[in-house]
Amino acid sequence: MLNAIIQVGLFTLIVTVVSVPLGLYMARVFRREPTFLDVVLRPLERLVYRVCGVHENTEQDWIEYTIAMLLFSAVGMLLLYVLERLQFYLPLNPQGFGAVAPDLAFNTAASFTTNTNWQAYAGESTMSYFTQMAGLAFHNFVSAAAGIAVAIAVIRGFVRRSAKTIGNFWVDLTRATLWVLLPISIVLTLVLVWQGVPDNFNTYTHVKTLEGAEQVIAQGPVASQESIKELGTNGGGFFNANSAHPYENPTPLSNLIEMVAIFAIGAALTHTFGAMAGDRRQGWALFAAMALLFLMGAAIAIRAEQRGNPQFTRLGIDQHASATQSGGNMEGKEVRFGIVNSALWATVTTDTSCGAVNAMHDSFTPLGGLVPLVNMQIGEIIFGGVGSGLYGMLVMAVLSVFIAGLMVGRTPEYLGKKIEGREMKLAMLFILIFPAVILVPAGIAMVTKAGLAGISNPGPHGFSQVLYAYTEASANNGSAFAGLNANTPFYNVTLAFVMLFGRFLMKVPVLALAGSLVAKKSIPPSAGTFPTNGLIFVLLLVGVIIIVAALTFFPADALGPIVEHLALATGRLY
Repeated sequence: MLNAIIQVGLFTLIVTVVSVPLGLYMARVFRREPTFLDVVLRPLERLVYRVCGVHENTEQDWIEYTIAMLLFSAVGMLLLYVLERLQFYLPLNPQGFGAVAPDLAFNTAASFTTNTNWQAYAGESTMSYFTQMAGLAFHNFVSAAAGIAVAIAVIRGFVRRSAKTIGNFWVDLTRATLWVLLPISIVLTLVLVWQGVPDNFNTYTHVKTLEGAEQVIAQGPVASQESIKELGTNGGGFFNANSAHPYENPTPLSNLIEMVAIFAIGAALTHTFGAMAGDRRQGWALFAAMALLFLMGAAIAIRAEQRGNPQFTRLGIDQHASATQSGGNMEGKEVRFGIVNSALWATVTTDTSCGAVNAMHDSFTPLGGLVPLVNMQIGEIIFGGVGSGLYGMLVMAVLSVFIAGLMVGRTPEYLGKKIEGREMKLAMLFILIFPAVILVPAGIAMVTKAGLAGISNPGPHGFSQVLYAYTEASANNGSAFAGLNANTPFYNVTLAFVMLFGRFLMKVPVLALAGSLVAKKSIPPSAGTFPTNGLIFVLLLVGVIIIVAALTFFPADALGPIVEHLALATGRLY
């Protein structure tokens, strides 16, 4: 346990230290203040605007901003679909992979456009190098940049006074890509190559094993995709085994670096918010709420996996850690990472919209698997996806101050702005869309032949597989209880629509909320103003988040991982 505390504590400390300067840097970038990269990037930025016909000094209201975001995403999705269907005729395809099937191509295009990066295929046996780079890695950048852009627009809506506009989507998208994602990804790529991650255009290597069998070792531009996959909380792996593959994640150091990259921007955006709001304590309050929820989940997941399977204990099997065994539940885990780093990674990747995995969540204990599921059901706001975590947390902050206002009989305020009927309707619409997009299709899957056909385990675990699939799709996460056979027309199509709804139906009300708030005047604080930068607000915010998630998803979770845990604990197996 001491080892777990040290590792989690060190990781949390690193994320905290990294997030502050990165957050303040992003505040300068999006306020268009001078940065050390301007001498290189400003000429390139002007060229992009000139080629694309963007007027960088013209801002948009929330409707124009939303339309621009939706059109950009729609065109990008269409181009990726076409690229997948035509990849046999395109260059950089040394393995000669054929066209991707229509339903799988549609699913993958929706997945990478929405920053979900769910993969119902094995990358090394399906996608050409050109598709991996020009299609998937490209969307890793721009889907992440679009999320950051929306977060910055929402911040402007909260902090501007009596205004009409919330920024320019094309400018925010460009600056997020050029100033934030691209330079950090270049550095991270070089670090991963140093650690042993390949980045080449070689054909696959055929070797003879010691037993005389032939083995095919996949190659490719892995490091360059791995860096943005983690930094942009994308999660789609070059290989089917994802970050459990030694070519994606070869060492304990690469494991730590990639986990920090997953959290870095989502954590830093809280400080960007504080800086742009003119009160950095506001950002620290959101950071503290996210960190508290993260630590709670990590503690439960690590403890559940370290305790192992209670059925093994009844059989007299020793599951304690010793010099000769790791102890606990090592099923589906890499021995080079062990239980702590596997459970910690599962918590980190589902606290965000990343979805990259270094262990198989389907092999976790019921409570260990419940933590990633609940992390996503909370709404992808525990640091969250790049951008989406912050604006989701801001919606929960609005709900929290509304509840606080009801307690004292006063009109709620946040950052000096009254939260009135219109704002609460938009906030509740944002909150209600999420469970509807998960529970309705999951229910349909459980009562249809096509949905049941994909389940590989009977009983509650099979239900957990389906519930997890639609939860990760709506949360734009991309991880999986991989025992579910999801590469079927039914799951490819339904999950694609869930990913699209979970991404874009939730962005519209949050941008409308920003548009409503940006026009409001600032109200000076008074004796009745509820402070939103202290410990009481942090605890209220965490409590509201947990209660909303429990009221929404507890009945479904009780039918899956909770009843499975009780069955194992009591020995009354289904």
